[in-house]
Amino acid sequence: MSEDARWLAAAAAVAARARPLSRPNPAVGALLVKDGLVIARGWTQPGGRPHAEAAALRAAGKAARGATLYVTLEPCAHQSDRGPACADLICRSGLARVVIGCMDPDPRTAGSGLERVRSAGIDAEYRPSAACEAGLSGYLTQKRLGRPEVTLKLAMSLDGCIALANGKSQWITGPQARAHTHAMRAKADAILVGGGTLRADSPRLDVRLPGLAERSPERWVLTGGQAPEGWRALPSPQAIAAMEGAQYLFVEGGAGTATAFLAAGLVDRLLIYRAPILIGGRPALGDFGLLSLYEAHGKWRMTERRQLGSDTLEVYEAIPCSLE
Repeated sequence: MSEDARWLAAAAAVAARARPLSRPNPAVGALLVKDGLVIARGWTQPGGRPHAEAAALRAAGKAARGATLYVTLEPCAHQSDRGPACADLICRSGLARVVIGCMDPDPRTAGSGLERVRSAGIDAEYRPSAACEAGLSGYLTQKRLGRPEVTLKLAMSLDGCIALANGKSQWITGPQARAHTHAMRAKADAILVGGGTLRADSPRLDVRLPGLAERSPERWVLTGGQAPEGWRALPSPQAIAAMEGAQYLFVEGGAGTATAFLAAGLVDRLLIYRAPILIGGRPALGDFGLLSLYEAHGKWRMTERRQLGSDTLEVYEAIPCSLE
């Protein structure tokens, strides 16, 4: 890995501190490096301002002169009533170099941020970074597809069941797996269950980890009727396009909701928590329209597998059709 790639990956790690509190803005990370040392860090602040670059430059002060800025997303080029464009701040900063890990698809920037920095005589480069793109996946999905990135979580037994035949489902997985689920909730800005799950289990869907309670996502229920107090109604999976700037949607079930999202082709990531038990009860999924086994192949690739106590977590990413 090149030095630039390492610093961009480090900036992506810093950006994780902003997710999901930066909504409606992307969670961006920035590092200022001089003589091989980090002199300042910045990440998008809650509510979207100040931006990562502005935070890092403010922290560095005059020491920024002659430094290199590593930033996960192309600096914005548009003015707003909340502050100046980051590209303009950089042009006035005295930086020697800027390295960008991901270009911004927002048409208000879309290359003009990079060009503005270059026009100020600063050595500015775009170095495609998988780490930066992964850290901005929800923002990029929102800009490119007009909807949030969707993660579907399934907690199941070895035989693929999510509940006993009588509907009881607490608890299939153990405490480590449940704690991991709470950490995943903390990375989402919206969370959703089906109406049947809400009525049967009255789930809180909050984050119950020390210091992360404020990161509990906005709660949605998939229903054709009214949502109860404290919840918002989503009439169909396709309606996620109207979720008011949400970048990361965490879908927790039940089986009908999971099936509906898969049938609509709206699942980007699967989190499967598998407990070492056999239930013989209610299956995790229903029929979502496959007519042959051929259609089931080439849709997913495993990106992670780990042990969580006695349970196993498997993470799968959807393979874009163009890569099949």
